[in-house]
Amino acid sequence: MRSLRLATVTLATAALCLPLATGAATAAPPADRKAPPHSHAAPDRLRSAAPEGFFVGTAVAGGGHHLSQDYPDPFTHDKEYRKILARQFGSVSPENQMKWDFIHPERDRYDFGQADAIVRFAERNRQVVRGHTLLWHSQNPEWLEKGDFSAEELRALLREHITTVVGRYAGRIQQWDVANEIFDDQGRLRTQDNIWIRELGPGIVADAFRWAHEADPEAKLFFNDYNVESVNAKSDAYHALVQDLLAQGVPVHGFSVQAHLSTRYGFPGDLEDNLRRFDALGLETAVTELDVRMDLPESGVPTKAQERKQADYYRRVLQACLAVDGCNSFTIWGFTDKYSWVPVFFEGEGFANVMTEDFVRKPAFYALRDTLKEAARKDRGHRRG
Repeated sequence: MRSLRLATVTLATAALCLPLATGAATAAPPADRKAPPHSHAAPDRLRSAAPEGFFVGTAVAGGGHHLSQDYPDPFTHDKEYRKILARQFGSVSPENQMKWDFIHPERDRYDFGQADAIVRFAERNRQVVRGHTLLWHSQNPEWLEKGDFSAEELRALLREHITTVVGRYAGRIQQWDVANEIFDDQGRLRTQDNIWIRELGPGIVADAFRWAHEADPEAKLFFNDYNVESVNAKSDAYHALVQDLLAQGVPVHGFSVQAHLSTRYGFPGDLEDNLRRFDALGLETAVTELDVRMDLPESGVPTKAQERKQADYYRRVLQACLAVDGCNSFTIWGFTDKYSWVPVFFEGEGFANVMTEDFVRKPAFYALRDTLKEAARKDRGHRRG
């Protein structure tokens, strides 16, 4: 049976933009992680259709590229968005609101406002939270990347950041993406563009996991990356690194594939096999950032064949995760094209999510729902047997 860990509703103080000196001391109290009874009511909702112990999640739009768009903060201002977010999903991941540049904008100041709001929202709606992310080469604040810090100072900065952020949400976050995208596509460590590895050496990765575990011993700690869906040089590098870290006693608990896919490329048919080899190491696995973009016709409207192909990609990723016992967390990177990152970063591509800009469900949505319902039916039958 898949394990359950779900935070219940707690009373929390209003979101604050806190100075460094008060960041950890004012952390909200931990919530009880006991899961509510599983319900199979409302089968048209993804979270209700899922097998017991399987969390279907989405990224919560905000921060990052959204700040340059011509709409207000989605999570704060879009009531229909929040309504669907609560109804459809059992897990939420801050898209940008826990990244360094957003949550730690100045050396001596943390801004927990949006992150606090998302965690409280999740608790009110009986959702778990995936924290994202603690050590990354991208979306770091300018004061960090351009600061004149010694190696000793940088190490202290990272430890302080991890201790403060993870500690603030201790008992309230199910999984953390501790180290994000630390290898390039050839399976080489990012020794140039990752400030932590460049200045402190590869051993800092193990330290990040140790510090996160000290700050919240209950949270599951993950490696997370893109282009690791298949068995390839990049996923091989993670497979070797994980074995080395586990042999050292480093608290690594999971490996996750982002799964930013495109229909212009073939589907990663060995995804299940790849997840299984990490499962065999004793790790949990997860799909954390699934979307399926496509090349749109000049009209901007995809063909029915394109929609069917997209739905098939979504279905097959979900099936691969469901087939692996330790893959209990499945997250799509946003559910509506209204706030998708894809057109901003991939010119000519789009339509990547399971709902349109007007929240109309696509075939991809129904592919996920039906796959979840079938898996839940089999799971119930197995437990009765």
